[in-house]
Amino acid sequence: MKTDIEIAQESTPLNIREIAAAAGIDEKYLEQYGNYKAKVDYNLLKETDKEDGKLILVTAITPTPAGEGKTTTTVGLADGLKKIGKNVTVALREPSLGPVFGVKGGAAGGGYAQVVPMEDINLHFTGDFHAIGAANNLMAAMLDNHIYQGNALRIDPKRITWKRVVDMNDRQLRNIVDGLGRKVDGFTREDGYDITVASEVMAVLCLASDIIDLKERLGKMIVAYTYDDEPVTAADLKADGAMAALLKDALKPNLVQTLEHTPAFIHGGPFANIAHGCNSVIATKMALKLGDYTVTEGGFGADLGAEKFLDIKCRKAGLKPSAVVVVATVRALKHHGGVAKTELNNENLEALEKGLPNLLQHVENITTVFGLPCVVAINRFPFDSEAELQLIADKCKELGVNVALSEVWGKGGDGGVELAKEVVRLCETENNFQFCYDENLSIEEKLNTIVTKIYRGEGVELAATAKKQAKRLTELGFGNLPICMAKTQFSFSDDQKLTGAPRGFKITVRNLKVSAGAGFIVALTGDIMTLPGLPKVPAAEKIDVDATGKISGLF
Repeated sequence: MKTDIEIAQESTPLNIREIAAAAGIDEKYLEQYGNYKAKVDYNLLKETDKEDGKLILVTAITPTPAGEGKTTTTVGLADGLKKIGKNVTVALREPSLGPVFGVKGGAAGGGYAQVVPMEDINLHFTGDFHAIGAANNLMAAMLDNHIYQGNALRIDPKRITWKRVVDMNDRQLRNIVDGLGRKVDGFTREDGYDITVASEVMAVLCLASDIIDLKERLGKMIVAYTYDDEPVTAADLKADGAMAALLKDALKPNLVQTLEHTPAFIHGGPFANIAHGCNSVIATKMALKLGDYTVTEGGFGADLGAEKFLDIKCRKAGLKPSAVVVVATVRALKHHGGVAKTELNNENLEALEKGLPNLLQHVENITTVFGLPCVVAINRFPFDSEAELQLIADKCKELGVNVALSEVWGKGGDGGVELAKEVVRLCETENNFQFCYDENLSIEEKLNTIVTKIYRGEGVELAATAKKQAKRLTELGFGNLPICMAKTQFSFSDDQKLTGAPRGFKITVRNLKVSAGAGFIVALTGDIMTLPGLPKVPAAEKIDVDATGKISGLF
């Protein structure tokens, strides 16, 4: 069986100018990065009056080691829509180097449902993440320098909320002491790193509408507090202009293609467990202008990626999905039912029935809480029995939702035709889209609403620090912002060991931080980390490059 990278390397992509022309992009908006990648000037959005197409969100059940195939399904669905004659675009997030070299691997899809050039997309791409990291760390350097040079703003060194970032899973940098050495080497303080995708700069870039909006958002970011407990912003430190200059090109969406030459915009950060984890607003809106159907995705399970896509991104950008796809596998559902990974290929209807509540809760959240039409896509494996597939179909039908088999990994667009036809049908059905919560509720009320309505827990418990933060953020005028939950992706709860659809739990919020530029409040729950670590056997150990520059081991 060929690997993902072997399939990608054997493909024959079209020159990116051909992809752009087929998508209706005038060459004046195109900035090529070689033959197969380009950036597209966001001014295209201001200079076209085409009506937006239909927006389709792809999400998934709670992740398991068995895998679900959300990005693969997203790409295959787009190619399936193209197969049935639809004008379609894809809007995906950019991969982070952390998972690429860690445990999860790349994020360009898989099998015959991939975006290419696969190696470039997973490794550096057009440098967007490097620009975001540079802008973030410029802010950190200017902040520490301001204190060193006399601290005219009276910043309390113990109230610095801005961290440096690195786009790598490096647990060693989570908590550090810096500024050691001589007096001229800075002042000594406790510090720490986040992964680049968790930076507020990433969120700001993903939610900005143009360079002016980007600069305004950057200026609003709160990076520290004074001795008088007053917020200090990037604009106070006069860092917003230079940061925007570093991000000037990164703000432009990246255009690539699927293996079947469907136009794909890849722009913005992943990690919906610790960030809002969505493709950029600019890229999504550009895709909607160019395609009659746009397929996008939200990270991890629907409790994270889809909830944030709908409650944060759609709220901020005025977007309204026409349909939602929830991806699942028989194997993953049996894992939620208690089956060990080594036994997942064996038929087990009892375990499947025990695991099904996880899928049904995600589906019900989409249809009942958010009021959106939904289809379940079963990413089919050769070992799935007809009885198992029928059981899933029967249980979903009880919720008024159809199941479509997806075989896009092995068949590309042909394997996504059944799903594509159901999505087209759903796009014409009744749509009662609503948010999960009213943003004018108090911070604690919004947290409780997410926990009870989406996670089905009993409520939220605020640690003493979080209670003080909620009170102060409300006093500062941030109480009406939406919530970005930072929570384990492996459970509806904040305990990753509680798989399936647990009940009777509470979510512990230990810290609340305002991302004033992005326009939301981040709630850190349980023991979630904003800088992951590498596993015992990192994926990096298998990645190599030969004398011709050909990369191997990337997946």
